Amino acid sequence: MRSRLFGFPSEVNETSARLVAAGAVTQGVVFLVFRQWWLLLPLAYGFLARVLTGPRLSPLGQFVTRVVTPRLRVQHRIVPGPPKRFAQGVGLVFSGGALVAWAAGAPAVSYWLVTALVLAATLESAFAFCLGCMVFNRLMRWGVIPAEICEECNDLSRRFAGASS
Repeated sequence: MRSRLFGFPSEVNETSARLVAAGAVTQGVVFLVFRQWWLLLPLAYGFLARVLTGPRLSPLGQFVTRVVTPRLRVQHRIVPGPPKRFAQGVGLVFSGGALVAWAAGAPAVSYWLVTALVLAATLESAFAFCLGCMVFNRLMRWGVIPAEICEECNDLSRRFAGASS
């Protein structure tokens, strides 16, 4: 039997996803400005928590989904969860990689990894362009990710057609 604690939602509020991405941008920029290794800990933890549980164990995810998003008077769009989980996993690889690089004595690698993370998260937060979701879709087309993982994801052109109307 699967624990209720772990698992990612099958659907995600895109407004919340974009706000969480903005939080990741903020955390990444703070690290790049102050260049203190310990600032990578909450960044990497947040991605790990969101990969494992969605917003349940993520302080940023909880703040966004319980406090900020409900107060916004905008039209919220619901999008498939699996690509967003994949994108959180990519963020975990970059933030965790930055932490490992710092520990290995390669802070410059940490700066490059966090810079890439900040750029990708900025695309999501400012323009609703999820780079991780695009990679997820490409991997589905190539058969690396089985179609059953996300039927709605098989054709992202439907999503973009809906966004332009």
